[in-house]
Amino acid sequence: MTETIADRYRRLAGLMANTVAAVDPHRWNDASPCLDWSALDVLRHVIETQGLVAGFVGRELAPGPIVGGDPLGAWISASDQIQNQLDDPVYAVETFDGGAGPMSFESAVDRLLNLDLVIHRWDIGASVDLAVEIDPEDVAWATAAAEAMGDDIRSEGVCGPALDPPADASPQVRLLAYLGRKAW
Repeated sequence: MTETIADRYRRLAGLMANTVAAVDPHRWNDASPCLDWSALDVLRHVIETQGLVAGFVGRELAPGPIVGGDPLGAWISASDQIQNQLDDPVYAVETFDGGAGPMSFESAVDRLLNLDLVIHRWDIGASVDLAVEIDPEDVAWATAAAEAMGDDIRSEGVCGPALDPPADASPQVRLLAYLGRKAW
């Protein structure tokens, strides 16, 4: 059976929750692979992006716990709200002008949020010395999604320049290098 966007989000959001829960509370200010961001800054970005995507279709997320005081609670609050919208058959297919034409809410979730969940979960883990192995199917999916973004993936504040991984690098390391992260 093919995984739906809602199913992919549910699974990836759960993996993010597991990673957030595993972070030593004293390490949230550790530097991340994202230039000038701490692990907490990465999580804050991920949470804020949930609200940004909801805003594409004129929705707002209800305030949750403050990320600096309750990182896991803040993540669960935001991700549960997005999941509820994805699980609603009317909300999921609501469209907005995506710049290149109409785009559905669920497509935006897949293109932006699901990709963020794959990559930024690794960023948070790398920040605090938690090994994050990305499922090979997620690596393949995220690689295709990132490549499909074309030059937009290199926009300011998105990803830095691609790095050259070692010749024998795994697909995960190649994906991370493509997105400007040194994982070797």
